[in-house]
Amino acid sequence: MSTEFDVTETLDVQGASCPMPVVKTKQAIDDLEEGEVLEVVATDSGSMSDIEGWAAGTDGVSLLEQVDDGDVYKHYVEKTA
Repeated sequence: MSTEFDVTETLDVQGASCPMPVVKTKQAIDDLEEGEVLEVVATDSGSMSDIEGWAAGTDGVSLLEQVDDGDVYKHYVEKTA
């Protein structure tokens, strides 16, 4: 997949384990405006399913892409409302 998003803010949660990547992602998304994109950089492999599940069950956000770079996981979440 190609990561071609206009990233508004990057959230570094490397070293944090469940549930902190999701908790910090929610806090950061709350501070964004509609249409802005948050890049989340994590080292917890569980963040792939955790953030996907959180985005699927949360109104006003859309998971655009997830990238597995081996030891680093990047998530791109857009605030839609």
